[in-house]
Amino acid sequence: MRIKDLNVNEDILELFNYTLNGDAKAEVKKLLSLPLVSTEEILERQNILKGFMENFSLFESYSYSRIDFRQVYIFLRNFDEHDFFPKRLKLKLRFSKKKHYDYRGRCVQLITLFHRLHNHYIKRLVTAPFPEQYKNDIRLLDDFLNSFKLDYYENLIREHKFGIKHIVQIIKHISLKKQKREITPFQDTYTLFEAYISVITGIKRHNFCFPEISTGQVSLTDFYHPLLKDPVKNTFTSNSNVILITGPNMSGKSTLLKAISLCIYLGNIGFAVPAKAAQLPRYNNISVFINLNDDMQSGYSHFMTEVINLKNVALEATDNSSNYAVFDELFRGTNIEDALEISQTTLRGLLNFKNSLFLVSSHLHQLTEMKEIQDNIIDTFYLDCNLKANTPAFTYNLKPGWSDVKIGRILFEKEGLNTILNPKHTIS
Repeated sequence: MRIKDLNVNEDILELFNYTLNGDAKAEVKKLLSLPLVSTEEILERQNILKGFMENFSLFESYSYSRIDFRQVYIFLRNFDEHDFFPKRLKLKLRFSKKKHYDYRGRCVQLITLFHRLHNHYIKRLVTAPFPEQYKNDIRLLDDFLNSFKLDYYENLIREHKFGIKHIVQIIKHISLKKQKREITPFQDTYTLFEAYISVITGIKRHNFCFPEISTGQVSLTDFYHPLLKDPVKNTFTSNSNVILITGPNMSGKSTLLKAISLCIYLGNIGFAVPAKAAQLPRYNNISVFINLNDDMQSGYSHFMTEVINLKNVALEATDNSSNYAVFDELFRGTNIEDALEISQTTLRGLLNFKNSLFLVSSHLHQLTEMKEIQDNIIDTFYLDCNLKANTPAFTYNLKPGWSDVKIGRILFEKEGLNTILNPKHTIS
């Protein structure tokens, strides 16, 4: 996956980050970063998230003491029976006030936290909507927490009857869990559990939709880029495997390509997408090239970087795998004559990879004269721009066809550069 230009691990992560601890946030980041290798895996994750959505009313006020959670987590993860469960522990607790307070505090903290997590969330889950495999994870959480007799101990704590013998019982139980190696699986499973809660909270708050995973064309209804404050929503369907997008400078081509690509990427990792409805294929590879710069470390120029990126995408597509790739302003790093010629060759060549989808944006209006475009073999779209009193008004609406609006000279003259660079009057 070449998706650096989508800023998934920075900006997009925050759309789904409603976690209460660092480990759960790291798990959300992991879910966002790791590709899924089959349609079955995508649907499995979709169904897990839909199961959480069915239980969303439980998690609208999801909370716990972050300090308690972290301290209990560290206590369990680092528990050593030689340190915490020495011989004659009951006697030592009776004669050491410091040790008694320490052990009692740890046990009360654990019971209080676990009682909240179990009674407010795990025990109240409706498990029917979840896939069978994930039901096993829920059972693991339920069995682990239930084994601590939480209602019994929580009642003793509340009635101030929680004594030394109860502390010893809990420490002994933790020691047994450690010996059976049940603590780490529980903590890992609960971290993922909270990550899922975080993701569905983001989906719900932003009103994203789960796409249908299909074969063939991409279809997006009222899609948009979720980081825009007041986004213009567009609808897009790919009838060809090669799409050319035109439009003047500042018309929003790069943002549009990011919005489409983000829908496709999120859909391919089993997440909901920023659209009203969506049908998306699963792609073996996703490559998004938008914010290209000269590769200083390898010594590549902007143009050579474009060439290498295109070569890698083409080589991946030759094995009949399904690939998605975006090239924003392809070959802008070379002169216009070369750019036009090799752009035409590229567009024609990409038509050969029928299982893939390629989106190319360009300022080269001459490309629309290609026979493949005139015959609608290559799809064309443009972002609309109106001229009012010689001033461009960008609508950001995606339309079929191509744009002939050229605003470079208009903006040049509007800023007075003709006068500045060619003064009509000279000072004598």
